[in-house]
Amino acid sequence: MQPLYEQIQEAVSAIRTKWTGHPRFGIILGTGLGGVREEIQAEALLPYETIPHFPKATAISHAGNLICGNWQGRVVVLMEGRLHYYEGYSMQQITFPVRVMRALGCEILIVTTACGGMNPHWRKGDLMVIEDHINLMGDNPLRGPNDDRLGPRFPDMCYAYDRELLALAERVALEEQIRLQRGVYVALSGPNLETRAEYRFLRGIGADVVGMSTVPEVLVAVHSGLRVLGIAVITDMCLPDALQPVSVADILATAAQAEKPLRTIIRRVVAEA
Repeated sequence: MQPLYEQIQEAVSAIRTKWTGHPRFGIILGTGLGGVREEIQAEALLPYETIPHFPKATAISHAGNLICGNWQGRVVVLMEGRLHYYEGYSMQQITFPVRVMRALGCEILIVTTACGGMNPHWRKGDLMVIEDHINLMGDNPLRGPNDDRLGPRFPDMCYAYDRELLALAERVALEEQIRLQRGVYVALSGPNLETRAEYRFLRGIGADVVGMSTVPEVLVAVHSGLRVLGIAVITDMCLPDALQPVSVADILATAAQAEKPLRTIIRRVVAEA
């Protein structure tokens, strides 16, 4: 198999034939959160399948395009839809775009995600800035031989989510009168939603929200030296004693409602960071 470093360079070379910008921000859009794309002054739009070694996005509402351009006077690379472990890809495959964004020059990664809320004091539609995470996906994208050109063998995760970016997001939310929580995200492999017993367990170990993504990308981002801001949208409540079935349509509808305040926060973070 071709070494990861060479795969990254091949993907970067292909992108450079379409776009020569030097981005500072990489942005990953989660389920139902594609509205940010409308504000990007796109200079290049590349479907994932046209970029070497990029997997094809198959999840609902994930368009699968890499958009390169400008937003708020800053050069950005935007993933219009992410890749998931439950789609059958390896951890290395789903995090490959983060490697490429770093190789293109990105310094900051903004990750958005839809998730289930387990904190009983919160409500559906709330936004949550991710302060920390728990990896229960059963795998790690850094597993295997380490290439020192990409990052250290043992990256420290003490401050996986950048404290300055977190504070900036909270200040923006306060100024914009947006309800923004702060908490812990736990990632499971999916694609099923969790049982009542699992929600009790996850809440008991310290998680506020649960999802099926984000953590792998953040692990690779920290490994490669990117500063990370993570914001989750609580699309359904996962309270064991009041649990109700949830549909994809409901999740997408809630994400769509929360997308506008989320976009406001990200817009200002990109402008001010």
